[in-house]
This record gives sequence, structure tokens and C-alpha cells, in this order.
Amino acid sequence: MNECLSLDGKRILITGGTGSLGTKLVEVILDRYPGVKRLVVFSRDEQKQYQMSQRFPNSRHPAMRYFVGDVRDVDRLKTAFQGIDIVIHAAAMKHVHIAEYNPIECVKTNVMGAENVINAALATEVTRVVALSTDKAAAPINLYGATKLTSDKLFIAANNIRGSRDCRFSVVRYGNVMGSNGSVIPFFLHKRQEGVLPITDPTMTRFNISLLDGAEMVLYAIAHAWGGEVFVPKIPSFHLPDLATAVAPHARQEIVGIRPGEKIHEEMITASDSFTTYDLDDYFSILPQATTFDLPAYIDRFRAKPVPPGFHYSSGTNTSWLGVDDLRSMIKTHVDKNFSWESY
Repeated sequence: MNECLSLDGKRILITGGTGSLGTKLVEVILDRYPGVKRLVVFSRDEQKQYQMSQRFPNSRHPAMRYFVGDVRDVDRLKTAFQGIDIVIHAAAMKHVHIAEYNPIECVKTNVMGAENVINAALATEVTRVVALSTDKAAAPINLYGATKLTSDKLFIAANNIRGSRDCRFSVVRYGNVMGSNGSVIPFFLHKRQEGVLPITDPTMTRFNISLLDGAEMVLYAIAHAWGGEVFVPKIPSFHLPDLATAVAPHARQEIVGIRPGEKIHEEMITASDSFTTYDLDDYFSILPQATTFDLPAYIDRFRAKPVPPGFHYSSGTNTSWLGVDDLRSMIKTHVDKNFSWESY
């Protein structure tokens, strides 16, 4: 199989394309592949689409298209997917506490929406689908994580029903995306003006990945997936109190307790996953128990090394960590170039 896939000349659609990662993907693709034929932002928020069209106007970027639609509507997806080569599925309900309070709405978007994306891709000429997952899908304890695990399983299983179609489905799974909408860093940056930062638990840890690295991972999956992989990046962790100190060293840290559905530590690979997980150097690849491709050929092509039985990848037992100074530097680089901590 040929894993080298340029996006020049390709027609790409991003569901949830007005979100943080969708916006970063648009930025990276336009910069890196000026010959991209079409780049469709598919989302249900017309206001965000309008704002995004001001940043990436069709007059300057003729490949850009803005398509209002909801992944809950399979007919709308089928219309949007006409003539599309590659689909990046980033649409989701992602707030843990909102999902707990609105469970059926979360299921409709995250589970049924995933099935709709699959059916629309199989009904059209789409050749690649990369779905975004989350560390909360590994051994989930909240509804959001459970819906994303179900979504992951649907996309992996889709490779079994594609028949003779040249369509590969894969998943990328990563942890806390630094600076994304609704994430902890923008929350702390806002709260520091009050002089008090709420800390759920002083022992809490999280994985950390920048928006750019998240976008790079999606592009890697588009180019290299054989169909059925869950790609997991090798990324550092941080302690929540260290992040609070990095943002506002003089603010008081108030322990408020964990919210329903939260974990102290997040996992991306469980011990049960270890028996089909391979080390690809920059990433791990969790494969299905029965692959649709020649496993020895895959191992040879990527020099894939099986991880030890019982291996698990947790933010609490990670071997790579970000300290206070590291976090400050990354916030300034990836979140807010005007960030300063001295007065806080």
C-alpha cells in the first residue's frame, strides 16, 4: 500500500470544522498544501462559520467552502460528501458535565453522528476517514468517554463493511489540547483575574498536546493509515497545580473536588489494549484483534514493535513531564503570545 498521500488536488471536508482543532487544520492545510482542490468546513454554527470565513475568505482561498449542517442529519452529510476524498470527523459534544446532564443529546451527536458519517462516506466516493477521539474513551467512567469509545468502535468496524470500496477508516486519540475552547488553560487565564484558581484535586494529572501537534497527527493518519488503527501520540503530562502556578503563581489555589465523571489520571492505552498495540516511534497504534490487512506486512512497513503485555499509557505514570517553566513557555507559544505571569 502507498502511504505517501499529498493533499494537493484533494477535496477535504472537516465536520465540526469551526472548532479549535478544525480551525487549526484549515490553517495548516492551506499553508502546507496550496494546491488543495476543496476544503469544506461543515458545522451547525452559522455564526462561527461567518467568523471563520472572515479569516479564510473564499476570495483569498478559493478552495474554501462553508457548509451548514449537523452530523445528526445523514442526508445532509451525504449531500456534503459528494465529490469529497477525505473526511476528518471532529464534530462532537465534548463537555463532560453537559453530557452527564443531557445524555441522549450526547448519544445522538457522538454515536449516531458517527454512524451517519460512516454511512455517508460509504454511500459516496470518500477514500479516507479520520475520526477524532479522546483519552476519556479509554476505560471510560463518564458518558462522554463512553460515547467516544463507541464512536471509535464504529469507525474501526466500518473497515469490515466497506467491501470493495477504497475507503479506510481510522481514529486518532489524544489528551488535553492546549488552549482549545472550553479547556483548562483558557479557564485559568480567565479566573486568575479573581486571584483564586479552583483546583479539583492536587494529585490530578493530564496529558498535553498543542493544537498544531494535534493537527499533525491527523495528517499523519490520513497519509499512513491502512484502516482500523487507533493512533495515540507520545506526549507529556502535567500536574494540575503546576499549571495553576504557571498561569498565576501568586493566586490562591482552592481545592474544590473532582466533578462527576472526572478521573484523577487519564489513560490513552489500557492494559487490555496492550496485546494489539504497536510502537511506531512517534506514535502508538492500537490495532483491532482481526485486521483487514496483512499484519506482518504492516509490522515490516512501519518497523512496528509490540508493546509489552500489560502495558498501559496513563498521564499519572508517564515518563515525560512538563514543569512550570515548560508550561509557561508553551502557553506563550501556543495559546497567548501576550501571556505574562509576573503580575499574577
